[in-house]
Amino acid sequence: MKFFIDTASLKDIQEAQDLGVLDGVTTNPSLMAKEGIGGAENVNNHYKAICEIVDGDVSAEVISTDFEGIVREGEALVKLHKQIVVKVPMILEGIKAIKYFSEKGIRTNCTLVFSAGQALLAAKAGATYVSPFIGRLDDISTDGLQLIEDIRVIFDNYGYPTQILAASVRHPMHILECAKIGADVMTGPLSAIVALAKHPLTDSGLAKFLEDHAKVNG
Repeated sequence: MKFFIDTASLKDIQEAQDLGVLDGVTTNPSLMAKEGIGGAENVNNHYKAICEIVDGDVSAEVISTDFEGIVREGEALVKLHKQIVVKVPMILEGIKAIKYFSEKGIRTNCTLVFSAGQALLAAKAGATYVSPFIGRLDDISTDGLQLIEDIRVIFDNYGYPTQILAASVRHPMHILECAKIGADVMTGPLSAIVALAKHPLTDSGLAKFLEDHAKVNG
C-alpha cells in the first residue's frame, strides 16, 4: 500500500518524507488556501516546491468544470514537473477529459468519488487513480470503507489497472482497514500516519528497558 500525504504544507510533507515511508502527495484548492497560497503563479511554484521534496506522484487539481478548461489546465500542470498527476473532478466533463488525457499518456486522479458507479466510469475512461472520499461518507452516516471494498471487487473482476486511492482518511484505523481491503493507496494527514507508530505498550516497554539499563549502568 502506498502512503500519500494530503496537504499543501511543505513542513508536513518534509516530515513525512523524512520518515522514509512517503510515496506521494495529494492537494486541492482548499488545502492550498489553508496554507495561504493564492494566484496561479504562486500555486504553480508551490507544486514545484512539493515535487522537489517528494519522489513520487503529486496530484495537482484543476479548477475548471468544462472539458476545454480542464484540458487546458491539465496540460499546463503536467508541464510543471514530471511527477504531476492531473486531479480531475468526477463530473461528466471530467470523464471526457480523463479519456482525452489517457489517450495522450497524461496521468490522472479522478477526485470526489462517492459511489462505485463513479469509480467504474473513471476506470473505463482510463484514470490512473480514483479517489473515494471515505471520511466524508462517514460524516453522513454512510460506510466509506464499504465503498472501497465495492470498488476493489469491480476493478478485480475486470482487471482495471486504475489504482484505488482512499482519500479523506481521518485516522489510523481508516488506514489499516483500507490496507486489509486492498486499497492501492491511502492519502491523509500526517497525524494519521504518525499515529500508526503509537502504542502504550511500546512506550511502557521502552521506558522499562531504559530504566533497567540505567540501574546496572549508572
